[in-house]
Amino acid sequence: MKEVMKTAESKMQKTITVLSNEFASIRAGRANPEVLDKIHVDYYGTPTPINQVAAVSVSEARVLTIQPWDASICRAIEKAIQTSDLGVNPQSDGKTIRLIFPPLTEERRRSIAKDISKMAEEAKVAVRSVRRDSIDKLKQMKKKSEITEDDLKQAEKKMQDLTDKACKDIDGVHAKKEKEIMEI
Repeated sequence: MKEVMKTAESKMQKTITVLSNEFASIRAGRANPEVLDKIHVDYYGTPTPINQVAAVSVSEARVLTIQPWDASICRAIEKAIQTSDLGVNPQSDGKTIRLIFPPLTEERRRSIAKDISKMAEEAKVAVRSVRRDSIDKLKQMKKKSEITEDDLKQAEKKMQDLTDKACKDIDGVHAKKEKEIMEI
C-alpha cells in the first residue's frame, strides 16, 4: 500500500516539475535565458543546447546576451535561433549575439495566457489520472485481501489529499506564470 502511495506522489510531483519547465521556456515579455533551452546548435555534428556552448546572460530587462566559447559557432547559433519558433531576430557582432525581445502585444499576452491555462488543465488531468490508477491498484489489493476495507478507505482519503495538494501546486505555478505574462 505504501509503494502505491509513494509511486503516485512521485508521478504527481513529476507532472508539476514538467509543467514548471514548460512554463519556463515560454517567453513572457522580459528576457529569460530558459527560452533558449529547447534550441539546439549543430556543434561538430552533434545537436547541443546553446547553454552548453555559450555563456547566456540577461544584460537588460529585454536583452539576452549570448557569448559563444568558440567564436566559430557564432553563425550556427544565429541560424538555430532564426529557425526556431522564438520569434526574435539575433543581432551579432561576430563574437557576441544579442536577442532583443520586443514587448508583447495585449492580444499576444491573452493568447499565451490561454495556452498556459490549457497546459495547467492538462497537468491536472494527468494528476487525476494518477489518482484513479492508484485507487484501482488499491481496490485490487483489497480484492486479493492484501489490505482491509478500513485501509482502503484511509488510502483513498490520503490519495485525494495528495491530488488536492498537487492541483493546488499546479494552480500556484499557473498563477505565477500568468501574472508574469500579463504584467507590462
